[in-house]
Amino acid sequence: MLRDAMIFAILKHMTSAKKLPIYVIMHDIRSTHNVGSVLRTAEGLGIEHVYMSGYTPYPKGHSGDIRLPHIAHKNHEAIRKTALGAENTVRWSYEPSIKTCIDYLKREGVTIVGLEQATQAKQLHTYTPDKPIALIIGNEVSGLDQKIMDQCDTIVEIPMLGQKESYNVSVATAMALHWFRYGN
Repeated sequence: MLRDAMIFAILKHMTSAKKLPIYVIMHDIRSTHNVGSVLRTAEGLGIEHVYMSGYTPYPKGHSGDIRLPHIAHKNHEAIRKTALGAENTVRWSYEPSIKTCIDYLKREGVTIVGLEQATQAKQLHTYTPDKPIALIIGNEVSGLDQKIMDQCDTIVEIPMLGQKESYNVSVATAMALHWFRYGN
């Protein structure tokens, strides 16, 4: 009986998901495992499109892929290990220039939200989007540089209660995307 009530509550919560389109931009991510994890999270949360930019590794299938075949294969296989098929079901593309990607999304009326610890950042749980958003995530060590943050409409950060300075980038992305989809 308790199990059925829990399942009902979870399904009710999930069906009340916000239907605003959400996009992700992964910029200068180093780890194929983080790329795969973000793709898998994006698939589970119904993200519209995942853009990869800078030196972020990406799966095979990009029409303008200029990587050497063995590099493309190695990246694809490593991403596949954590994406578990999401690389085939999530809409994604590679755009070398993050500026091009941001400019395109802004022209489409998308709010650009950076995920970064910064003085101007709002706490994630206090930010509620009211129109389509694109979440930009940056390098695992250095995060988003100031030039990119300057292009964002807003910056959000996740509060830290422990002693570590930050979460893993794929974990932080999952937390933020889940808030945008189901928060409040």
